[in-house]
Amino acid sequence: MKRCALVTGGSRGIGAATALRLAAKGYDVAITYRSQRLAAEAVAAEVERLGRRAVVLQVDLADPARTREGVREAADRLGGLHALVNNAGYVQRVPWEEISLEDWERMHTVTLTAAFVAAQVAAPYMIEAGFGRIVNVSSLRALTGSAHGAHYAAAKAGLLGLTKSLAAALAPHGITVNAVCPGFTATDMNREALERRGKEIAAQIPLGRAAEPEEVAAVIAFLCSDEASYITGETISVNGGIRMD
Repeated sequence: MKRCALVTGGSRGIGAATALRLAAKGYDVAITYRSQRLAAEAVAAEVERLGRRAVVLQVDLADPARTREGVREAADRLGGLHALVNNAGYVQRVPWEEISLEDWERMHTVTLTAAFVAAQVAAPYMIEAGFGRIVNVSSLRALTGSAHGAHYAAAKAGLLGLTKSLAAALAPHGITVNAVCPGFTATDMNREALERRGKEIAAQIPLGRAAEPEEVAAVIAFLCSDEASYITGETISVNGGIRMD
């Protein structure tokens, strides 16, 4: 059966690694980007080298209307939609008392509202196809909080509640919804912190190092597979043991 996936924020980091892992598993893949067009096109070229179709879409997830359009365009161009990975996000390191209302609202719109909107648009395609996987990429900070990014931690924690709610609502259709919480991962978003405090961070992690994007992508791709058909509503941490439940 032909399978099609949409990965938001697929131009780099975990999103790019996920797009390639899904392509290796037989998915045609659409990826969204906000400003990194050349990077997104390079990922698409790698997807095509794996023998799968690739679609690149410019979508600013701060605009819910454009998010809706982007999901529909992905489904139309791929010929359906079977998996949605809500990966896009950003980090803003600032003490909580200095977070403006505009900062708070943008963080929640990009991180949480966009995931809700994308799922709302994607689900009917999955119901029609008789197969669906939604994976929300949250964060270690959703579980621990963050002294330098309260709005980030709160929005990522909201994804966990959204995951459980959608899992319950979509289970009768055979659609699974799960969340992945990466810990410190060697991505562009964390490069500055890892360069500045790499040894200190590694010392906090039982496995002694940051994750590679591909290690997180492997879990996401598994959750999008047939083998994960009986897993839904779960939060899976990929953090090297820094927080053990």
